[in-house]
Amino acid sequence: MSTKMKAVVAYGKNNYGMEEREIPALKDGEMLIKIEACGICAGDVKAREGVSRFWGGDGMPAYCEPPFTPGHEFFGHVVAIQGEVPGNFKVGDRVISEQIVPCGTCWYCKRGLYSLCDLHNVYGFKNFLNGGMAEYAVLPKGSINYHVPESLTTEEAALIEPFSCSLRGVRQAQITPEDTVVIAGAGTLGLGMVQAIRAFYPCKKLIVLDLIDKRLELARKYGADVVLNPKTTDALQAVKDLTDGVGCDIYIEVSGHPSAVQQGLDMIRKAGTFVEFSVMSGPSTIDWSIIGDAKEITIRGSQLSPDCYPTVIQGFLDKVYHAEGVVSHRFKLEDWDEAFTAAHGRDAVKVILVP
Repeated sequence: MSTKMKAVVAYGKNNYGMEEREIPALKDGEMLIKIEACGICAGDVKAREGVSRFWGGDGMPAYCEPPFTPGHEFFGHVVAIQGEVPGNFKVGDRVISEQIVPCGTCWYCKRGLYSLCDLHNVYGFKNFLNGGMAEYAVLPKGSINYHVPESLTTEEAALIEPFSCSLRGVRQAQITPEDTVVIAGAGTLGLGMVQAIRAFYPCKKLIVLDLIDKRLELARKYGADVVLNPKTTDALQAVKDLTDGVGCDIYIEVSGHPSAVQQGLDMIRKAGTFVEFSVMSGPSTIDWSIIGDAKEITIRGSQLSPDCYPTVIQGFLDKVYHAEGVVSHRFKLEDWDEAFTAAHGRDAVKVILVP
């Protein structure tokens, strides 16, 4: 095996490039994997563009620590193992790692809330935890890893991470069969939520909003009862009409657009539930009295995908999850710049890089 690999490397916002780097040497408890594919997350796109959540500003500290190789939606085959690794892995196994590598010692980790780990080290944003936009990647000691069945297609395996995030968001919503649910955003995460609801959490009516008709068509294909494009339809009035003027029971925001927050607060009935998942493209200013005095809304956050990977992997095996149409573009690793451009465009849903 060569000692060199190709990798995308980020040095700062809008300062990304491809380099030839040394394949990293392993420490005790680590695995080296050859990347099969790596998805481009909306968070990756926003990080490259310099959104303050990643590089600081708007009162927020910088999260990114360059130089780093981006990408947390990756999987591949084990090519080397150093020492003892949990999970009965061996060379040749197909493997995926949860996007966060928890410290295991902070207040949250000790209470089982590892996705909220104080250090919050996620692959692909730190110089000591490089991601999957490369030919090889290290799964460090403490990483949470799962076997990926060889029967899953590349496209299906590429959706394990984002669909696990979707499942977490749906679980946070605490949906009942009597609920009318609105999902704002029919990108990869929104489509994963549609499929999760139809597979595991049936509701009275499922409404999906998006500005791109192609995505709405996919949402309908995978189980949405009603799809609405706010550009061409008064979505608020439509939801009111569909609920006898009351409003939806649950609103899940997964578009990442600040305007979707106010939209949700207006659509939700009194004592309804708002679930926020997205990394926002900018701050959202709202009248907080709507949450309390006017409607007594329950606000629930959703972050990452704790305890969700096994369910999604089994869901693909059971054919209750589907990748057709969701993975819309494949690019070679060398074409990473074009891939990022596509991921930012209106024609793409999920874009993956294949070394």
